[in-house]
Amino acid sequence: MDIAEVLTLADELIFAKTGKHLDYVQEAILRGTLQDTTYTQIAQEVYSSPSHVRNVGSQLWKLLSKALKKNITKNNFRTVLEKASFYNYQLAIVENVTGENITVNHNVNICQEKARSPKTPQNPQPTAKQPRIDLGDAPEISTFFDRTSELSTLKQWILENRTRLISILGLSGSGKSAIALQLIQHIQYEFDCIIWRSLRDAPPLQTLQTDLIQFCRGGAPVPAPEERAIAAPEERATTGGLPLQYLRSHRCLIVLDDVQTIFSSQQLAGNYKPGYENYGTFFKQIAESCHNSCIVLISWEKPREIAALESHPKNCQTLQLNGLGESAREIFTEKGLLESENWSKLIDIYRGNPLWLNTVAAAIQDLFSGKISEFLSYDSLVLGDLEYLLHQHFQRLSDSEKQVMSWLANQIKAVEISKKPALLELSPSEFLKAVESLRRRLLIEKVQKGDRTLFQLQPAIAEYIKTNMIL
Repeated sequence: MDIAEVLTLADELIFAKTGKHLDYVQEAILRGTLQDTTYTQIAQEVYSSPSHVRNVGSQLWKLLSKALKKNITKNNFRTVLEKASFYNYQLAIVENVTGENITVNHNVNICQEKARSPKTPQNPQPTAKQPRIDLGDAPEISTFFDRTSELSTLKQWILENRTRLISILGLSGSGKSAIALQLIQHIQYEFDCIIWRSLRDAPPLQTLQTDLIQFCRGGAPVPAPEERAIAAPEERATTGGLPLQYLRSHRCLIVLDDVQTIFSSQQLAGNYKPGYENYGTFFKQIAESCHNSCIVLISWEKPREIAALESHPKNCQTLQLNGLGESAREIFTEKGLLESENWSKLIDIYRGNPLWLNTVAAAIQDLFSGKISEFLSYDSLVLGDLEYLLHQHFQRLSDSEKQVMSWLANQIKAVEISKKPALLELSPSEFLKAVESLRRRLLIEKVQKGDRTLFQLQPAIAEYIKTNMIL
């Protein structure tokens, strides 16, 4: 009997006794035991503490002992297998969670509706894990463009590096939610549960955590504080109120969208709204605590804690989502735009932002019958409905950021920031803080020319400022 068969049989036995399938840590313990791995090594594999793994193992051996009516421990589990005692039980009678007797043997037959499968074949093949998924807050995405490189990076961080906290940053319409949804399709079977929640209504942290815990518990009510107070030390460990036991015993993928809504407007980027500062502690503890889950943040701007956390790639990574490049031509084909020789120019002006290009392409088709040259013949860049999308970003800026943006919008080419412009009524410190904040909002582009670092605005953003921003 190979490892896959052992895991299948153990899962059926545990389900019959508890009504629950093996979780990620239990599987790791069984696999590690068969490979003569210590609890400490298993703990490192699942990013948990040795004491927690040891406690889970103790409960696991007790459950298997009761199921098979034979004393099983970590020390004798392998020996029992080698002697064929474990899997030569032709009829192992166990009592399931409803109190009924069921039969488990080589031809595992658990005749219950809750069972993973009514019949396991003579030579079972490992099957993909079926995670519990709740994407209730996820947007509906009709089109996904080529993001092969970005997807590969995210998959490496999550599956190979086991990064705990990942930020996907980008301006509105850049495709952040789309790539996250595509990512879930690629890696869903690596997780026990996957949940997507939007912070667009800025829920208090406690409300969010209660929702997450209830989902991790399979819909069961969240224990009252007094019940958690008498729990084992490992179960009392929390990350800002979210018990680590759920992130350790289950490999969870949690996606938090619209994170920018918990930050204050008219202040420098990353400052939390009053009463939401505990989110910063939550993100920091998620990254630094020992667990085997992953939380993905989707935002217009970078949380202030992220920069420091990124010094440890296993703890935290950030993906800045840029434009589509030439793959954006699909948009123009779908919209029926003419003059394909001008498509690359349009992509460059709007930096390949999918939503921006869709908006502009619709206007070109409607107003100019698809002729890009007529659209570009205007002396100034035509923004149209794009103004509303950009307004959402600029209404969040502080006064110092607006001054810097106004200055940059009137520069003919990319500029250095080694010295504060004399015309700005800001101190050198205020100037640099504003630039840094605008970088966290992804509103300033950095251009490297030799050993010189220059800064500039995208053409559409510069045009918006010239047209709309009054200081």
